[in-house]
Amino acid sequence: MEFEKFKEIRELLCLKHPEVTEGKMMSSPAIHYNNKVFAFFSRKYRMVFKLGKDHSLEEYDFELSEFSPFKTKKPLVGWYEVDFEYRDKWETLTLKALESIKLN
Repeated sequence: MEFEKFKEIRELLCLKHPEVTEGKMMSSPAIHYNNKVFAFFSRKYRMVFKLGKDHSLEEYDFELSEFSPFKTKKPLVGWYEVDFEYRDKWETLTLKALESIKLN
């Protein structure tokens, strides 16, 4: 069920934007823009977004966590993960991540 929501978002974006494609990030299913990952589905049943290091988290009324895939390293700068509990926010965050990567 969790993965189905991710697939739905990915398919929608791939249909609407020719430069958006399916791909992988750390062996997980991902969404790419011009071969650069901006969102993916983590093994923890969360969706992870590259929103950028200057992205303000204060505008959200739900929890975004810094994405930290490594036990001994710092979190990845500008990457945030959101639990399945907030799946209704995933599409909006995916669009924000897409806009952010287009600017860089």
